[in-house]
Amino acid sequence: MTTDISIILRKTAEYLIASGQVENALSAGQHAPSFSLPDQDGVKTSLESILRRGPLLLVFYSGSWCPGCNLGLKALEEVRPSIEERGASLVVISPQTIEENARTQRAMKVKLPILCDKGGKVAQRFGVRWRIPELLRTSHLKSGIDLPSLHGEDSWMLPIPSRFVVDQNGVIAYSEVDPDQTHRSDPSDILPVLDRLWSVRAA
Repeated sequence: MTTDISIILRKTAEYLIASGQVENALSAGQHAPSFSLPDQDGVKTSLESILRRGPLLLVFYSGSWCPGCNLGLKALEEVRPSIEERGASLVVISPQTIEENARTQRAMKVKLPILCDKGGKVAQRFGVRWRIPELLRTSHLKSGIDLPSLHGEDSWMLPIPSRFVVDQNGVIAYSEVDPDQTHRSDPSDILPVLDRLWSVRAA
């Protein structure tokens, strides 16, 4: 199973790079699209309510079926206290159902909120939503990855793994979009970005 998933992830990265879809993603200097999504407990969370407290590190998460994504989730949880010490919030957005996000949070033993982006509408606004082609859908199903069941709908949409830092004015201060789901940069790399935002706020 692990080998099968590794092959799927490699084919996915090759497809995304060849398609040029990564180039559609929002970048630093652009305004972050507004959103209001339910978390793993069904409680609505909006971008505006988060930014009232401080900057935001927003991470798009493919789902519990992806081993590399789960390692990334645990790494984010480890750095979450350092993010919050800088007056910022950490939020993860996933196309999974509310129930699956709650199960993922428990299984991964993380406290960070996981918001449900059904159909990937918010991912689309950030330019990181993509539709899995038929060939890759077959590979997913053969490997036991039933995305329609995990997502509660059959659009076969996923977010490209990505991270955005949004300042309190709603402007993207940092963006990182990586189609290779087996590669994860250290979340602590974000801390200097938050430090710069903090120094601007304090000035």
